[in-house]
Amino acid sequence: MIHRLVSSHWCELAGFRTLQRSCKFQLVLLRIFGALWVCVVLNPHCKSEEKSGWLKQLKKWGDMDVCPLEDGNYGSELPNITNALPQSNLAQDSLSRPRRSVFSRAVEACDLHWQDSHLQRIISSDYYMSPSYQREGESLLFNPQGLPLWLDHVPTACARVDALRSHGYSREALRLAVAIINTLRLQQQRQMDIYKHQKKEIRQRGVTSTTNLEGWVGHPLDPIGCLFTTLTETCRVDDDNTMDTGGDTRPPVYHHVPVWGSPDGGESYLTLALEVALMGMGQQRIMPEGLYAQDKVCRNEEQIVAKLQELELDDLLVQTLRKQAIQLLEAGPFSGLGEVIHRESVPMHTFAKYLFSALLPHDADLAYKLALRAMRLPVLESSAGSGDVGHPHHGISIVPSRYPRWFTLGHLESQQCELASTMLTAAKGDMLRLRTVLEAIQKNIHSSSLIFKLAQDAFKIATPADNPPDITLLNVALELGLQVMRMTLSTLNWRRREMVRWLVTCATEVGLRALVSILQSWYTLFTPTEATSIVAATVMSHNTILRLSLDYPQREELASCARTLALQCAMKDPQNCALSALTLCEKDHIAFETAYQIVIDAASTGMTYSQLFTIARYMEHRGYPLRSFKLASLAMTHLNLAYNQDTHPAINDVLWACALSHSLGKNELAAIIPLVVKSVHCATVLSDILRRCTMTAPGLAGIPGRRNSGKLMSTDKAPLRQLLDATISAYINTTHSRLTHISPRHYGEFIEFLSKARETFLLAQDGHIQFAQFIDNLKQIYKGKKKLMMLVRERFG
Repeated sequence: MIHRLVSSHWCELAGFRTLQRSCKFQLVLLRIFGALWVCVVLNPHCKSEEKSGWLKQLKKWGDMDVCPLEDGNYGSELPNITNALPQSNLAQDSLSRPRRSVFSRAVEACDLHWQDSHLQRIISSDYYMSPSYQREGESLLFNPQGLPLWLDHVPTACARVDALRSHGYSREALRLAVAIINTLRLQQQRQMDIYKHQKKEIRQRGVTSTTNLEGWVGHPLDPIGCLFTTLTETCRVDDDNTMDTGGDTRPPVYHHVPVWGSPDGGESYLTLALEVALMGMGQQRIMPEGLYAQDKVCRNEEQIVAKLQELELDDLLVQTLRKQAIQLLEAGPFSGLGEVIHRESVPMHTFAKYLFSALLPHDADLAYKLALRAMRLPVLESSAGSGDVGHPHHGISIVPSRYPRWFTLGHLESQQCELASTMLTAAKGDMLRLRTVLEAIQKNIHSSSLIFKLAQDAFKIATPADNPPDITLLNVALELGLQVMRMTLSTLNWRRREMVRWLVTCATEVGLRALVSILQSWYTLFTPTEATSIVAATVMSHNTILRLSLDYPQREELASCARTLALQCAMKDPQNCALSALTLCEKDHIAFETAYQIVIDAASTGMTYSQLFTIARYMEHRGYPLRSFKLASLAMTHLNLAYNQDTHPAINDVLWACALSHSLGKNELAAIIPLVVKSVHCATVLSDILRRCTMTAPGLAGIPGRRNSGKLMSTDKAPLRQLLDATISAYINTTHSRLTHISPRHYGEFIEFLSKARETFLLAQDGHIQFAQFIDNLKQIYKGKKKLMMLVRERFG
């Protein structure tokens, strides 16, 4: 017996004090045992003393502080097992609900009995019908066709079915399951009638408060799974040849078994199983609180879909599928696929994906209508902005306006994305359907990462390796990519660079018009840096020209757009775009001159010395030494090298600028030396510049129209005299600065520094005298540093 099995296994797991250290699997297992205990106490033939003993033990376990809660949360979100649920009670405070353990339902089930005469007639006969003469109240027990109904709380009624089946009463369980389905059918029809009278009002409001706080999918008693299993077991074909398959798990095979007592001979238990699964999955229900409850909803939905996919759809099942799909679409707020749903209703994406795939070969219009309606995710509608709603990520979205949070929202959004991808794949080649799916994606998906994934999927499907591309689907991929660019333009996204490169690739596949379009509207899609360094550069590359097989007028059109973009970006962000703009405008004299002037105008305010030095080097490389000199001079005005910055990254640029000035001639060198003296205070750098300027004669660059005297420059005359004085002064100042905080381990390094200083002093006519006076001053001022001064005397006298 099942109660003996549960009791024996429970004894091994009932040590609640160890649960605080147990794994998640054990807690889930305990909740399963809670459902099994419901089956135990609902045994139709159990004795009252047995039930009393179980009730006492269940209450004892349930009252323990460490007993797991039914919903995995700090409160209960589901009502008492013996009470039906009100349809519109969203304001109920979860904190005021009683604590419900995993055994609460089993405790409540102890109050249930099997003595009801109507229930006994249902489970005892296949031909139980309404009597010709009905007593008062009996009309509520039968549907208009005279078939019996069981008006109990649905999960409780299904728990009775599960108990009958578990205790060996499979025929009785089947009869009760049919009565429950007839009840659900009648309830569904009445709900549709109610909606017809309220349709106009609900449509005008656009919102509804009608939903089910207690969903059948993810319910602790699994009512839909119970009914589906009970009905399909009867229809399962037991093939002895498939019993031993060497570990290969083959899907079960089903056949139609007519429903006993059904007035319609075309109805089978298999069609009833499909129908009740669709009704349960399509029920509009509120998202429960807590991670465990929300995760259970998702897992249970996937389990039911997996069972549905095992059914091989024949004409009879397709007819049932179409009929129920239409009813779900027309059931209004009572259906998760109705026209108006509650903001916190559980999304239908996983369910709709199954319906779409199943209906598509038989009724494409219905399949698309249903899937498009299921694309919505109302909980994000009021809080989603132009970018991602959370995805630190990418991965979990957060709704700040709701408490408690939707912990599974990331999973739900991925299911929404899969539904959209399935529709895009199926609609390939159909322009009208693709446009409709595209609009649904743009309206309902709020994650830029997921839209980018859809764009990549569409692009991959549209460009098969062995067939020509599908231009319609390519355009959809491009539209999605453009939306991603707009969504992420002002938000941080670590994949942004990849997205930009992909968009250019996609536009290239679409053709010249697409590239021209993104170049002309770049400011709505890209930052100036992206537009110049990635977009325009890729568009103007040789590979792109070859890929598009452009003729000369087309190449010129594309180049003109790229140059216009480059100049606009340089005006908007000269610091980051000037060099790219100059590179893109190289082949057009007027555009190049314009870009150069933009750099000159921005040099005094918005650009750093490193940016100006980079552009100056570029100008020299392109053969414009005088322009390069001008930019280098502007860069020097932004630079400040302190006395102790002898490893500064700009030193190489300073040396290059001085070498450039020296090569251009005496006038340019004379112009830059005052800038160097003003900006550079590091003695070693100044001495290096001075040494280089005295090694060769100025003016060796070969500028046309200029003559080179070939004479070396004297340090006693301008402009090198000013540089020499500044270098000597820098050495003196640096020496005093070093001696302020010098330690004995740096004495040797300091002596080498003075040796370099002497070389610079000796470049002056009276340099040896100046250096001797300098050394004497050091000996006098720092005579307390006896060891150091001894080393100075040994080296310099």
